[in-house]
Amino acid sequence: MPLFVGLMSGTSIDAIDAVLIDADKEKFKVIATHSYVWPDSVRKTLLTLSLEKQAESTLHEISLLDRIVGKEFANATLALLAQQQLSPQDITAIGCSGQTIYHSPDSTPSYTYQIGDPNTIAELTGITTVADFRRRDIAAGGQGAPLATAFHQAMIHSLQENRIVLNIGGIANITVLPADKHLPVIGFDTGPGNTLLDVWTQQIHHLPLDKNGQWAKTGQVNDKLLTALLTDAYFSRPTPKTTGRDYFNLSWLMFYLTKFNLPSEDVQATLAQLTIQSIVQAIISHIPKRLFVCGGGVHNPILMQGLKTNLPGCIVESTGILGIDPDWVEAACFAWLAKQRLAKQPSNLPSVTGAKRPASLGCIYHYS
Repeated sequence: MPLFVGLMSGTSIDAIDAVLIDADKEKFKVIATHSYVWPDSVRKTLLTLSLEKQAESTLHEISLLDRIVGKEFANATLALLAQQQLSPQDITAIGCSGQTIYHSPDSTPSYTYQIGDPNTIAELTGITTVADFRRRDIAAGGQGAPLATAFHQAMIHSLQENRIVLNIGGIANITVLPADKHLPVIGFDTGPGNTLLDVWTQQIHHLPLDKNGQWAKTGQVNDKLLTALLTDAYFSRPTPKTTGRDYFNLSWLMFYLTKFNLPSEDVQATLAQLTIQSIVQAIISHIPKRLFVCGGGVHNPILMQGLKTNLPGCIVESTGILGIDPDWVEAACFAWLAKQRLAKQPSNLPSVTGAKRPASLGCIYHYS
């Protein structure tokens, strides 16, 4: 029974998701999960670096943080193994997302950068580690994201109906899976998922998030603000396209809010509607029969109900209905990417990222 560990830390930087996967033959089953909370000091530094100090950060600061983050990824792995009473020898490999601190797929030349030193992960865990997935796709002319689309295709595609997989993390992204096998799979970032909801909650209430959308429920959507937000050029850009916190952040929001004087709860309600409407306008032309939702946004009843209301004729449900826990899809993807890399199999979709060719993504750091 080949076992893989998948590690994922997204734009919210709230925790490292660690999953244990049974990758026997064509099966890909989640055996166990562990949520490893970032130490406050590390999370604060990561948020500061990704939002405020990108241009000023020194090589020393980035290199130091690279090692520190690598240790935390290793700690998350070891905590998962201890929970399951497993040894490093039981694990074939770790697939690690790294922590994205720079992502600029449209610059010349394009680039993306994730930290979390895989040498450190391999050394501290005693397990072969596969990491640095995105830069190979960038080198092949792609956007470097989203990478979960090939995993979605392998696990969720149906020949009977058009399906879309929606991940609502900090940024929301979709994978369009046509039933017709002759049509290409496409996928892209639709825009903000939870990130603006989180930063506005942090700004006003000094809390990490608006749990279950409770605060947003107390506000009223302001149509004028919503219309202004939706005029942002990103939403009408053609695919392939990706984005992140370096674009959709508090500074982006404040640029629009200076023209309005609204109660803070109305802003939050409008931001929830922004997430809903930007997702809907991105997927409605694909006429999906089913929309499978994963990521933290699946727990926000405002977002889920908004999607159901705005997508008549489409069944909107959690990936849990397929036996894939919505909170762990992204981490499981990186375990799958590691498996693909060790097997020298392609793991990007050029129709999604814009890469010139299919490529086997990731670098292998053997422990021996």
